[in-house]
Formats: sequence, C-alpha cells, structure tokens
Amino acid sequence: MGSSSFLVRDDVPTEQEAAFYARLRPLVASYAATHPIRRVAVVGNQPLAPSAERAELIDTADVVFRVNGFGADDAEGPPSVGSRTDVVVFNRGVRPTPWFFQDYAERLYLMIEPGRMLWENPKIPDFWPKDFGFVTMPNREVIIPLGHALGLNPKTEGLWATTGTVMLWIATRLFPDTPVDAAGFSFVDEPEQSAWNHAYGDPSAVGSEHRIGPESTLVRKWIATGQVAYHR
Repeated sequence: MGSSSFLVRDDVPTEQEAAFYARLRPLVASYAATHPIRRVAVVGNQPLAPSAERAELIDTADVVFRVNGFGADDAEGPPSVGSRTDVVVFNRGVRPTPWFFQDYAERLYLMIEPGRMLWENPKIPDFWPKDFGFVTMPNREVIIPLGHALGLNPKTEGLWATTGTVMLWIATRLFPDTPVDAAGFSFVDEPEQSAWNHAYGDPSAVGSEHRIGPESTLVRKWIATGQVAYHR
C-alpha cells in the first residue's frame, strides 16, 4: 500500500480553495478553547507511548483536531495524547469509540465524503444521536485538491487520502500562518504498512482507495519545511 510511482505535487491553494477556507475559518475558530489562535494540535490514531510532555502540548493548544474513532486520555490512565477535543474530522464509516460522541454538542464535527463521488451511501447510521450536527466538507475544495497534490485523481481513479491526512490538510489550510503540532500518524515513519494499529480498537487493513506512500512524502515535506512540528 505504501509504495507508489505517484509524485507529490505543489500544494499551494487555488483562489477557490482559499475562499472556501476563509468561509470555514470563523466557524472553526469559534470552537477554539482560547483566542487568538496561536497554536493548533492535530492528533492521529496511532498508538503512542505515555508522554506527559506530549499530552500537555496537545491540551494547551488553542484548537485540538482529532480524527475518526479516536482515543483520548482518561483521568485514571497515564497521559499520552491529551484529553481535549475541539474539532473532529471523520468519515461516514467511522467506528465510534467511547470518546467520539463525548460532549459532542460542544465540538465541531467535519465530515468528509470522498466515496460519494463513486459509491458511498448517504444514509446516516441509526446509532448517531438525533441532534448530532456536522458540517460536510466539499470534495471539490478539499478531497480533489489534496488528491492532486498526492498525484491522485479521486474522481476517476477512486483513490484519495486517508482521513488523517485530510484532517492535517484542512488544519494547515485553515491556519496557514499558525504553528501546527502533530502526533499519531504512523505513515510518517511507516509508509509501506498495509494495516493500521489504532489507539483504541482492533487493527484494520489500509483501504484499497489509499496510497499512503505519497501521504508520507507530503507530510514529511511539511515537517522538513517547519509547517508542521511532529511529535513521536
């Protein structure tokens, strides 16, 4: 799943993309714990060793993003990835963890739907709370540009980025001049993996719609340029 002949391309936003994120930014900022927003934390679902320093770094960010069926620290356990969540980026097939719906009325949920371009059923799962609100991210301004940056064509090939990389993409485009602290993205160091281990729940195969090699290259480029600070 990791190896690929695709090339990571320029990721400078178009005017249309920039206009979309300018509209979304005030909504996201309204869920920030503190203002002004000087630092953003973006947390993936890789199992991580305990680290009080990492957990504090995440919990003291002005905005904390998490993804899909994420895990978070409990009061009785060792600190690792913090306990705060302000924005959740997820897809319709998410497997909710005990933290996913926790305090959902106080969070912003951003749903991506790349599969809707080809096959995904728009039905909302029956287990979702009836008053569960979310904002759907448009494929035109989010999924397709990211796919092109990875050398993929989501509309014709049925290939697109993992939800974790989409989350990082959204966060860095929403706050392009703000330091981003990231943790929990296993593909950064393991671009050849064919299965995921999760901070909560059973492992799962890397979906056939993903090419995590180019995702690793893109994120490592952000790390190398200082756009993202990565914490292992």
